[in-house]
Amino acid sequence: MARKYITQIFPWLLPIRKKQRLFCFYTKLELDRNHYTARQSEILLPHRLFETGSALYNPDTGFNMVYQENKVFNLKLAAAKLDKLMIRPKETFSFWKAVQHADRDTPYKDGLTVIDGVLTTSPGGGMCQMSNLLFWLFLHTPLTIVERHGHDMKDFPDPKSDAPAGVDATVSQGWLDLKVRNDTDAVFQISIAFDAEHIIGSIYTDTDTGRIYRVENGQPLYYRQNGAVFEEVDINQNVISKKSGDCLSSKTLYRNKCKIGYQLPAGTPILEKG
Repeated sequence: MARKYITQIFPWLLPIRKKQRLFCFYTKLELDRNHYTARQSEILLPHRLFETGSALYNPDTGFNMVYQENKVFNLKLAAAKLDKLMIRPKETFSFWKAVQHADRDTPYKDGLTVIDGVLTTSPGGGMCQMSNLLFWLFLHTPLTIVERHGHDMKDFPDPKSDAPAGVDATVSQGWLDLKVRNDTDAVFQISIAFDAEHIIGSIYTDTDTGRIYRVENGQPLYYRQNGAVFEEVDINQNVISKKSGDCLSSKTLYRNKCKIGYQLPAGTPILEKG
């Protein structure tokens, strides 16, 4: 039997635990000597490295669609802090540092989130769609990934996106962050926009490096173990010369593993393990 969190045994402790974690989390960010991104500029940098988008509304969650509407509301609050944000040389981008006060004037609405391993609703829920989008952008740059956490479990299919399986970055305020550091001499800039059905993210730079970053996954492997189904997949990054089309470097960034909490499409090969 899985060990229970203390907040599952004593639910009344959860608000206290959250306040404690948030205090420690943001105090650490203030004292860790990193120079965090803070400046937004209305003027976009001249070179767009990559652009991506994903569907805002996911009808396959099993929850009322009002929580999808609420998620979009939350994403737009966060986007106001992220859009046109600059990542200068030697600066570190922290998702939670950037959006820390996004709900100061207008509170977040209840969206889907995971608390103590259970999919439920909470103010600010749905923010992982933004961190997923940003992580996918960052993988198409030379920025150094400092902190990234994959989802332990997929409770429902991902919304339509050009990101392959295994590219995600879950965030949880006070617990899990998404961080990248700029170890180059170039400046990078995030752009976030919305249309009626999609969130669109772009990453710009002030210097054309003559390189293209292509990120692909290997063949996803699905297997059943102790009654549960898991997905494993390698994420690979290739750096391509714009001029010649030659591959300058290729590497496996990480192997992603998560539990699948929904019915996979009929015919999906699932191996049996121990």
